[in-house]
Amino acid sequence: MTHVTMQEAVIKNIDTDYSYQLAKRMEQFHSNEKLGYRPAGSKAEFLTGEMLKDEMQKLGLSDVCKNAVTVDGWEFKNAELTFETKEGKRHTALLGAYQTDFVTDGEQAFSLMYLGKGTEADYEGKDVTGKLVLVDINQRDEWWINYPVYQAHLKGAAAVIAVQCGGYGEVDAKALNAQDIAGPEDAPAFSISREDAALLRELLDGEKEATVWLKADSRVKRDCTTYNISGCIPGKHPERMVLLSAHYDSYFSGFQDDNTAVAMMFGIAKTLIESGFKPNNTIVFCAMAAEEWGVVDSNFDWSTGAYEQIFTAHPEWVGKVIADLNFELPALAHGTRARIRCCYEYVHYIKEYLDGLPELTKAYPEMTSVTAPIETWSDDFSMAIAGIPSMVNDFTGGSFMETHYHSQFDNDDFYDEAVYRLHHELFTLLILALDETAVVPLDFTPVLERILAGGSEITAKVEETQEQIAAITKKLIQVTEEAQEKAKQSYEETAAINTRYHALLAEGNMQEAEQLFAENREREKQLLVKFKQEQDHFVRIDWYGEVFFPHEILWKNIGLLQDSVNALEQSDVDKALEKIYQVDNNAYAFMFDEYVYRHFTDYVFNQPKDRLKWGYGRLLGHEDLYHVVKCLLKKRKEADTDYREELHYLKECYKKQTRRLCETLKEISQTVKEMF
Repeated sequence: MTHVTMQEAVIKNIDTDYSYQLAKRMEQFHSNEKLGYRPAGSKAEFLTGEMLKDEMQKLGLSDVCKNAVTVDGWEFKNAELTFETKEGKRHTALLGAYQTDFVTDGEQAFSLMYLGKGTEADYEGKDVTGKLVLVDINQRDEWWINYPVYQAHLKGAAAVIAVQCGGYGEVDAKALNAQDIAGPEDAPAFSISREDAALLRELLDGEKEATVWLKADSRVKRDCTTYNISGCIPGKHPERMVLLSAHYDSYFSGFQDDNTAVAMMFGIAKTLIESGFKPNNTIVFCAMAAEEWGVVDSNFDWSTGAYEQIFTAHPEWVGKVIADLNFELPALAHGTRARIRCCYEYVHYIKEYLDGLPELTKAYPEMTSVTAPIETWSDDFSMAIAGIPSMVNDFTGGSFMETHYHSQFDNDDFYDEAVYRLHHELFTLLILALDETAVVPLDFTPVLERILAGGSEITAKVEETQEQIAAITKKLIQVTEEAQEKAKQSYEETAAINTRYHALLAEGNMQEAEQLFAENREREKQLLVKFKQEQDHFVRIDWYGEVFFPHEILWKNIGLLQDSVNALEQSDVDKALEKIYQVDNNAYAFMFDEYVYRHFTDYVFNQPKDRLKWGYGRLLGHEDLYHVVKCLLKKRKEADTDYREELHYLKECYKKQTRRLCETLKEISQTVKEMF
């Protein structure tokens, strides 16, 4: 069957109704009878995995197996808060939960206090020992849940009851929310709807605290075994693989996040099998556990199942898998166009792939586009840093993340069949295209362009006093420009090989196609080695999980520190504080006490690799400005303008960052030179 004929066959055989029904069937297993939840290591996750394993076998996939991985587990059976309203009526509020320990023996009476946003200042003059603390939170625009929760824990509170005041769960006043906790299991937290929180505030109006009754069963268990479920369509070249992945743990019913993604992966498998697809390469389908959360008290506590799959269960996939196609929330519209978010090295190929597509389902007003790089928010990041080039249907555009995401309103009310069908088409046809490559189609020029862009920004803004930075940056630009020409030539050669291979397959000249494939095994091996080198040397994250190159992070900090020094020298303490707020995680020094700040700084550096997972070694150190912040805030309040100590400290930080930047620029230059 020719490539064009196979394209027609798979488009004809796509069955979104099958995928939709499978997504709905996944809802049957849950930990909490009223709210759902299918968390890491839970019985519900296990039973869902068993169902998915059986479904793979029914579809006719080969080598169906359970890949055992170790994660921290969580069972959330229930949480209900009962109180008498201001009108004297008994009211019970269902609570959502975070991955922490809290178990009562039936209803237990507590005193509850409202503590604003739960910052350090909110506790002044208040005793919360053994009490429940109601706090407002906006995790998208202000800070993550772990900060006010740990602050409450250190103050002696029994648990935090958090209400979203923006950022997430905006769809309805009844909306609950759930996120990863990124904190210790002995600092308990639950979520309450805005509607129920309003009743509590009415009850507390004019009162310092009120009696409530909490019934809860939330249990964390370290070092549980859970399972990633995999199966495959065997190919002519079993040593070369294309991987499809999506996660099957969830909050609430998880219809969009991520039932529809798992179901789409199965739908693609069904389509390929029913279309008679006989791949050149083995196509692997993997349903991942523990994506939403899976490790206690870690800043990198999500994507645990994926990390364990590639770093522990199947590290031998590195060097064999030419692409991971990961799926997240594919059954609703995100913005005005579909986007494939991929690693930089796949941008060129994906653009070419999109340009050559036949007419597909019209689900968006604009054409599908490519965006890069991949982000930390989904399983493809773990795959990429291991050495597997990866991509995901981009899911962060549009309003869904602020409105329905991680709430009980993540259901099929938002289901868009046309969008779902388009994603089935896009990625099924991409599998066909990748299957007809003889060499992994990686282009390294976008990576080098990003390095050059960072170098050019430094060159444009570097001051006369920074001669050393200027000289090193000039060398980096020179080396990178030379490498860019070689990378461009390399991709052109790869593209020519793949064009020839595709033509031979289309002609039915299998003997010559196999010879061409065999001749290029070393070329592909070297490209994948180079991809892994780039991940190791160039991929870093800031303190908020955003992906950057190392020199970009350092240069940003240098600019902020210089601006803060300049501002203090002009006695502009407000501007200095504004700049310091943006350095690393020092924003938290403004709102929380030193123990909270230290805990969530130190635990990034002082834990073993297996607790830090995909974040291990990705942060470029830390500038500790806690005492500078506190001193400046105190001096501003007291109208004290003697900033000599703070200036000295900031200047020393500036020098340290400058030295680190010079070292990093040299390291990048050397790496680029060696690679190209």
